[in-house]
Amino acid sequence: MSVVSFSCAPSLQATLFDGQIYALNFVDVDGHTLSTADGHVTVVVSATLADTARAHEVGDRVPDYCLGNPTYQMITVLNLNQKRTRVGRSIATVLVRRRLDAEAKLLQRRYDAKKLARDARRDIFAVADFDGGTSSQLGVEAGSSDFRVFVFGRDGKLLQQWNDVPSAAELATVVK
Repeated sequence: MSVVSFSCAPSLQATLFDGQIYALNFVDVDGHTLSTADGHVTVVVSATLADTARAHEVGDRVPDYCLGNPTYQMITVLNLNQKRTRVGRSIATVLVRRRLDAEAKLLQRRYDAKKLARDARRDIFAVADFDGGTSSQLGVEAGSSDFRVFVFGRDGKLLQQWNDVPSAAELATVVK
C-alpha cells in the first residue's frame, strides 16, 4: 500500500481515493500540528464560511464514544481562500478562535452529560486556510465552495469521504 505525504503547499492538489494512505499535515489556529497518520481516527471537514452550520452538524453526529477519547479527533479546515494582509489574517484567526471557544461551550455540555472530566476546547481543532494550500491537500480546488467530509484511519488510510453531511449512522459505522 502506498503512502502519500503532503505538507501545506499550495501547488499540491490531487483527488483522494478511499483505501489509500495519506499522511496529511495541518497546523491549526492554536498552533497545534495535526496529522491524518498520527495514530488517531480523524474526521476532517472542509468547509467555507457559508458551510459552518454543516460542519457543526458533522460534529453533532460524531458518536458519543468518540467524545473525549484520545483515539479520535475532528479537524475543520475552513477554506477562507482570501488574500489578506498579515493583520487581516491575524484578525480572522482571532475570530476563528472565538468561534471555537463558543463551540467548545456547546460541546462541554455533551462532555458534562457523559461525565467526562475534560476541557472540550482542547479537543476542537480548526485550520484557517487563507491560500488554498491546506484545502488542496484534500483535493479541494482553491477557491472552491465544495463541502467535504473525510474519515482517515489511524495510519492515514482514507476510510470514507462524502460531499455532504453524512448521517449519524454512516459516520458511526466508518469511525468504529
